[in-house]
Amino acid sequence: VHLVESGGDLVQPGGSLRLSCAASGFTFRVFDMSWYRQAPGKERELVAVITGLSGTTNYADSMKGRFTISRDNAKNTVYLQMNNLKPEDTAVYYCHAQHPIATFNYWGQGTQVTVSS
Repeated sequence: VHLVESGGDLVQPGGSLRLSCAASGFTFRVFDMSWYRQAPGKERELVAVITGLSGTTNYADSMKGRFTISRDNAKNTVYLQMNNLKPEDTAVYYCHAQHPIATFNYWGQGTQVTVSS
């Protein structure tokens, strides 16, 4: 099983980034996919989730209206479009896969997003 994030970068406040997470080794279309983030000295927090079977999305309150999660089951990839980035969005962003019924779940290695002028 592999989850490989990419797209992290240094960006100015107000800028945009699109993160990608390429998955392999499991039945991607079934799994609920999420993005989490962890800032220095803080706990890891949920950013957004998209279910596997229905594609239903949900977001943390502070990301609503700025972030969009999407998935392409043909490419086994989940995306996070981040707009109007703020310095407080600086964190390592992690991709997570969760089977909707069983306990199987997987983490990526993370990608660094830094928002600074």
